[in-house]
Amino acid sequence: MNLQRLVDIDKQVMLALNGSDSLYMDGVMKIYTSTSVWIPVAVVLLFIVLKNNSPRGILLTVLAVALTIVATDQVSSNLIKPFVGRLRPCNDPSMMHLIDTFNGYRSGGYSFTSSHACNSFGVFTIVSLIIRNRALSLSLLLWATINSYSRIYLGVHYPGDILCGALVGSAIGLVMYFIYRSVRNKIEHSSVRITANYTRSGYLVNDVQMVTAAIYATFAFVSIYALVYINNNIL
Repeated sequence: MNLQRLVDIDKQVMLALNGSDSLYMDGVMKIYTSTSVWIPVAVVLLFIVLKNNSPRGILLTVLAVALTIVATDQVSSNLIKPFVGRLRPCNDPSMMHLIDTFNGYRSGGYSFTSSHACNSFGVFTIVSLIIRNRALSLSLLLWATINSYSRIYLGVHYPGDILCGALVGSAIGLVMYFIYRSVRNKIEHSSVRITANYTRSGYLVNDVQMVTAAIYATFAFVSIYALVYINNNIL
């Protein structure tokens, strides 16, 4: 299968997944894709990192996650996008008139790869590996998947941009985790508590559940706020 055939398939899938006839879903996706709505989850996550680590462990964990976000953003935005130079579907002359957009929203810059997908899956990968809790990992995976899909829905990324962004982000998150683990093994030699109350990496399960609860509470907030958004005729 040649590259042009893959591009054609990508465009066909894009048209199938982009937008809907629902004003409510328009509101949900526009709010969901905003970084600011997820700040409370980040705050709760930071709290449990502070509570469950030594000072050196806190510094190393925060640094590892922050560097993952920086690396995924830089690789996607400043390395891959300028090199590939693919126009966003909402700006591509061959696609733009077929794409459903939100109130004329058309993001600038290039499309491949999706920085949203790269960042989201980078965070999902490294946080899941550091904390080691199945419920949290599945919740983060759901968050990253919907966050990435919202970019297709809003017409600013092709499915191929999302898939490749997710793969790049996951790879960067994995590399950052191996670096994190290598450094942590050298600076800390404390034993991990192996009981039902702790994750395999030593986090209190009750604390981790706070992050999971914050994720689903944000899902609920987005769902409710979208209704307010529509009723106030903002859409």
